[in-house]
Amino acid sequence: MFRKASLALVATLIMAGAAWADPIEGNWKTQAGDTAAIAGGGTFSITLKSGKYAGKTIGSLKAAGDNKYAGNITDPANDKTYSGKATLSGSSLKMSGCVLGGLICKSQTWHRL
Repeated sequence: MFRKASLALVATLIMAGAAWADPIEGNWKTQAGDTAAIAGGGTFSITLKSGKYAGKTIGSLKAAGDNKYAGNITDPANDKTYSGKATLSGSSLKMSGCVLGGLICKSQTWHRL
């Protein structure tokens, strides 16, 4: 009986931990001052909502665990796509992208609106 109760408690805590994780979905202010919307479920799509490139989809990310995401990020100015990752911490989202196996990287921090 104790074992069943312990398993149920562990399962409940694991499910609650997932519910407490910060959601990446929502509107974000980019470092350039534009608004980017992140939406989705298994795969998260990033679309610019304001600024010079409004309406352009600039990325696709999948959860990689512990508020980390990985996928592709496109620079809207030159349409180059980079291997990208994002790390969510409260109301900040650190975005980074690299090319040439990580030789050239750029990063910026977005803030939740």
